[in-house]
Amino acid sequence: MSDIQEATKQLLDVNLHENQRSVQVTESDLRSESELLVTIGATVPTGFEQTAADEVREKLGSSCKISRDHSKIYFVISLESLAQVHCLRSVDNLFVLVQEFQDYQFKKTKEEVLKDFEDLAGKLPWSNPLKVWKINTSFKKKKIKHTKINQHSSKGKIDNGKDNKIDETGIKKEFTDNALDSHILDYYENPAIEEEISTLVGDDLASCKNETDESTRQETEPQMLKFRVTCNRAGEKHCFTSNEAARDFGGAIQDYFKWKADMTNFDVEVLLNIHDNEIIVDIALTEGSLHPRNITHFGPTTLRSTLAYGMLRLCDPLPYDIIVDPMCGTGAIPTERATEWSDCYHIAGDNNPLPIDRAANNISSLLTKSQIKEGKPSWGLPIDAVQWDICNLPLRTGSVDIIVTDLPFGKRMSSKKRNWNLYPACLQEMGHVCTPATE
Repeated sequence: MSDIQEATKQLLDVNLHENQRSVQVTESDLRSESELLVTIGATVPTGFEQTAADEVREKLGSSCKISRDHSKIYFVISLESLAQVHCLRSVDNLFVLVQEFQDYQFKKTKEEVLKDFEDLAGKLPWSNPLKVWKINTSFKKKKIKHTKINQHSSKGKIDNGKDNKIDETGIKKEFTDNALDSHILDYYENPAIEEEISTLVGDDLASCKNETDESTRQETEPQMLKFRVTCNRAGEKHCFTSNEAARDFGGAIQDYFKWKADMTNFDVEVLLNIHDNEIIVDIALTEGSLHPRNITHFGPTTLRSTLAYGMLRLCDPLPYDIIVDPMCGTGAIPTERATEWSDCYHIAGDNNPLPIDRAANNISSLLTKSQIKEGKPSWGLPIDAVQWDICNLPLRTGSVDIIVTDLPFGKRMSSKKRNWNLYPACLQEMGHVCTPATE
């Protein structure tokens, strides 16, 4: 039996019910588990649904369905491809589909509708979605565990001498020793391939083998999971409120699984999405949005990394293109470019020294993450941060291939009155420095 099969067995052999007992799994069963097809959903920035669908098709080879409820997409993957889903750059939140009702017939009275919600909880196919949730949870726990270990091991690497310089020898040793762990932990950013996923699952296997008998016994005992139900409802013809639907549906789930309800410190979040006559039940796979992946120093108007990726993908950068963000702010667009399009050269600029400092810190953090991921020191990233005047850029005429920027709207930054003068001047300067084919 291979490592990935053995790890899959350990991760999937869980107690989801209070009185459920683990059963023996044959090798053919393990193969069928890894090849199990599940439907994954994701929230994406509004207006970038097709961009996200194109990324899923390119990286996972799956076709996407764009939900009638805007900013959501659904796609089918095999269970062994779950880690690759976390590598997508255009998604905010992830969840696994339990069941979809495209034309649900609501009863006429509130009491009848809420009673149907209670009956629905016991009829849904929970088994496969909960397997996905369990494996996804094991990924997150390993990431948190290894992050704490790496943070602790990084202490003491600073030389207490006069210049307070970093011990380069110690850093190289740390990179060598922790290369595999950090490579596993950065599956959010790494392009996932079969070998990397096998390594990821194999690392979970090795960790499981090193557990003590006591902790192993505690893990195999039935545990009381905590859960909550979140209802998102849109439509004017419903005779019930979102809170009423979540309350009755959640009560039925509690009776069915014998879980404990907890609105804040929960393990499982069940999503009840109601859009007119459509009902979709999901289980959340992320506790928060994946968008702040490259940003460590935030500003008042920091752009979401998922938005930055969508804007850049629409430009379709070619290798060795020169890409400029003349109003970079904290550097969300340049850092996203350097992560996904590392064979291009990126220039970030702003007229204020404070956002330039934030952008430089974010670039430095990205470089450190890249060094840990590769397991060795790096010469740097193809990106520079410069303070300049947007209306008088220090760039040669026709030297820029792509310009991508987030202009101030005049609410949190600048003002609408100032934008009347700023927009024409900066657009004219952008046209001066770009090539005729610049986007």
